[in-house]
Amino acid sequence: MSSNDRVIIFDTTLRDGEQSPGASMTQDEKLRIAKMLEKMRVDVIEAGFAIASPGDFAGVKSVADHIKNSTVCSLARALDGDIDRAGEALKNANSGRIHTFIATSPIHMKYKLQMPPEQVLERAAYAVKRARNLMTDVEFSLEDASRTDFDFMCRIVEAAIDAGARTINIPDTVGYAVPEEFGATIARLMNAVPNIDKAIISVHCHNDLGLAVANSLSAVNNGARQVECTINGLGERAGNASLEEVVMAIRTRQDALQVTTNIDTKHIVLTSRLVSGVTGFPVQPNKAIVGANAFAHESGIHQDGVLKHRETYEIMTAQDVGWSDNKMIMGKHSGRAAFRARLEELGTSFANDSELNDAFRRFKELADKKHEIFDEDLQALVSESGIEAAKNIRFKLSSLSVTSQIGETPVAQIKLMIDGIEADASAAGSGPVDAVFKAIELLVKSKTSLELYSVNAITSGTDSQGEVTVRLEKSGRIVNGLGADTDIIIASAKAYVHALNTLDSGTKKAHPQV
Repeated sequence: MSSNDRVIIFDTTLRDGEQSPGASMTQDEKLRIAKMLEKMRVDVIEAGFAIASPGDFAGVKSVADHIKNSTVCSLARALDGDIDRAGEALKNANSGRIHTFIATSPIHMKYKLQMPPEQVLERAAYAVKRARNLMTDVEFSLEDASRTDFDFMCRIVEAAIDAGARTINIPDTVGYAVPEEFGATIARLMNAVPNIDKAIISVHCHNDLGLAVANSLSAVNNGARQVECTINGLGERAGNASLEEVVMAIRTRQDALQVTTNIDTKHIVLTSRLVSGVTGFPVQPNKAIVGANAFAHESGIHQDGVLKHRETYEIMTAQDVGWSDNKMIMGKHSGRAAFRARLEELGTSFANDSELNDAFRRFKELADKKHEIFDEDLQALVSESGIEAAKNIRFKLSSLSVTSQIGETPVAQIKLMIDGIEADASAAGSGPVDAVFKAIELLVKSKTSLELYSVNAITSGTDSQGEVTVRLEKSGRIVNGLGADTDIIIASAKAYVHALNTLDSGTKKAHPQV
């Protein structure tokens, strides 16, 4: 296929995916995910919204400084400060892109921007020109494009291209479009804008009606050559188009779509597990491509068919997306060199020997509890090491014991380090986890609301680590806490304490649509 038949994969897991309530990532976590995306050969990595907060700026800068084989992008509203901050964060990038945008639908212009269309058009062209003064690669997005007047869409696209935008993004910001309609819009745009040949048309579809992937592929069939998507479909509200679904649909149905991507699909499952572990958003078992049941067969008829000829019920192989390639088993006899090498393959490197030694110590402690340690265990271990190494954490779990027996009320006794001072409490609850959380609350008095408590087995087997996600809400702010251990009660306590520390950090950032 020619270069015109290749679809650019633009991953926005680190930016739009992070807008999922409670899905905030640390700088180190963003870099770990970015390295896996780079290994997967993602074309463009949108690393964040640089002006949102000092942490976001540092995250974008870190990714830009370390990633060499993918273009690194930062989002910026059509405002001077946003654009300049994005340029500053990306100045060391081997290949950088500023992605600026403004809302163009009547409802957004009237109620959110409170600007007339002509002023919006003028601001869009100005923003692109300012971004081009800082970087040659500039993308422009029409927020809420699927509800934008078509004639105005054509005018603003033409103006943005004239101003120097190399990529024009047509987002279905609120997940309003349906495939036939959205594809027709892209086709009309390709025919109506006189300078459209000077830019790549991109699409960014949200999944509010469950149509994000279908809309994206319809756009591709009508001339779009960049798709913006996220690992596991992560994103605000119902999420975004799933990278793994878009990529595997293109790979599997080249007869219908007649395009290709540059993605190395064998890293999909491992990257999915990493994103799930970092964000605390589990992947549903029946999720396409990366769900635990994606290649499982229960029906006797299906099993018989697959055994006789795989293609009877499988349209792609599990190996294509990495299901069989992520089972590097390590154990208590594995050495430091093998441990370090495997983590580097998983996108994690160590700044110094101290970090390596701490992680290796945790690995050995886990190996004493669990005979076989898989890649998923290693990823959870690194995440937990990052949590423990975080600076200025107020709360730290010292010890925990729980008494639970049939016919008796469970009681938890807990010791926490609070600002360096040990405190202890005990509490009864309807179950052991409830008792633990109540004991913690006796000490910290957070006045939070528990929004979610979720437990997932990281691997199979009765000795599997349990990965617990706790979501807390206070005064409209939502945070996630993560904890992993072979003991579910301890994992739960770790997750709750992590959430409290995250909430206590008080880090706030601007939302790109505000």
